[in-house]
Amino acid sequence: MDPLLNGLQEAGQAVLGLLSMPYLYIAVLLVWWHASQGVTLQRRLFHVRLYGSLYLVLIRLGAGAVVGLALSAAGLGAGAALSPETLLCVWAAMLVLALFRLRYICLAYAAGALGLLQAILSWTVPADQTSGFALEALQAIDDIDVPGLLFLAGLLHVAEGFLVRVQGAKTAIPLFLEGKRGKPVGAYALSGAWPIPLLWLVPSSGGDGFSLPWAPLFGSAAADMALWTFMAFPVVIGFSDRTETFWPERKAKDAGNQLIYYGIVLAALAAGAIYWPPLAVAASIAAFGLHEALVFFSRFREAGRHPLYAQDGTGVKILAVLPGTPAAEMGLMAGETIRKVNGSTTRTKEDLHAALQRQSAFCKMEVANREGHVKFLQRARYAGEHHQLGLVLAPDESADFVATPRSASLWQNLRSAGARRRAGLAFARSESMAANAEQAAAEGTDAASEAAVIEPETPPMPQPDPGLPPRSAKK
Repeated sequence: MDPLLNGLQEAGQAVLGLLSMPYLYIAVLLVWWHASQGVTLQRRLFHVRLYGSLYLVLIRLGAGAVVGLALSAAGLGAGAALSPETLLCVWAAMLVLALFRLRYICLAYAAGALGLLQAILSWTVPADQTSGFALEALQAIDDIDVPGLLFLAGLLHVAEGFLVRVQGAKTAIPLFLEGKRGKPVGAYALSGAWPIPLLWLVPSSGGDGFSLPWAPLFGSAAADMALWTFMAFPVVIGFSDRTETFWPERKAKDAGNQLIYYGIVLAALAAGAIYWPPLAVAASIAAFGLHEALVFFSRFREAGRHPLYAQDGTGVKILAVLPGTPAAEMGLMAGETIRKVNGSTTRTKEDLHAALQRQSAFCKMEVANREGHVKFLQRARYAGEHHQLGLVLAPDESADFVATPRSASLWQNLRSAGARRRAGLAFARSESMAANAEQAAAEGTDAASEAAVIEPETPPMPQPDPGLPPRSAKK
């Protein structure tokens, strides 16, 4: 029982040390900042948000804690020669890689870069020809347990894939993007950041520690005789992708599966390096190459496909449905098209607004679902409910703001939470005015006066109708 009690005592001390670390709370703040940026972006694009920052932070903290517990249990059989110097090298590698691409802030990229750097330095720089700071830096890089670090990165990507599958579609953010011809289209951003508290088994550097009745996979050459301890540290894992041509559920499932497969392959290569050390170089290359292949494959699948969230004139396309609203209660979904409301054809958001006001106490809809099949929905309306039932419609030419493209700089993404004014907005409005003028001339009206009239971008908020029944009257 002594080894077990010693292990539990060491684990308790490590957890208490984790709770006293500022890094844990910095990780939580990063998750909150990421969630608040998404909320701000939604408000900038369409003036509402699907979920609040607090809700997103809480569900991600809960999911991160569960995943951290599972990974820490897996670490009991793996172990790794992690040290503060190794973690410092990882952070330094991430910062350097971020200078090239922001998405390179990833443990797999950092571990792969350090593995390649370690191999190159061991082949080209003899240790006896260096001194001072260069010798210390070379020693720190040489002491990195690259297979153990890559194995941890693989497990974290398996966990990331699981989290994307579970929460990716539920918390996906609807976006307005500017298409190739300047026409705004709808899209979804599947993004998330999760803080993962880890309790990892590492060799003890001093006389303290405990012995193990098994030999961990990584760490010490004489693992069965070494003393071990726990190192507690937080890791923030994040995911970000966009889709214009897939449903959020399909995109989250595919992306999650790909991340899980990537993590399994990376972890397997790292484990194989224990028995054949040259495989560590292959694992380091795979950490970069396979991850870049996933990014390329995702964008390749998006290219050439028809956008799913674009207005096409056959009806009003739904981009998102706000939770807890009449639209959600009616069963409306993103990607469906509203063709008729209260007997009136709806081809624009102005048509939809007018049709809803035509019968203020009741709503009957003809809707084409994602497969194109027609369904009929109806529901009573009550005082105080959202004037457009809680729908976020796919953008049309009146959209003022769109999200910045993927290739935007860090400053562009930070400014206004990644929203920017449409580049082709003035041109689109001038075309609209010209079209109005031509239509007015064809009808024999005063073209100058008609062309100067621009429809409001957002219908005015209707005043409460005294004829609407109160919400409490619903049976």
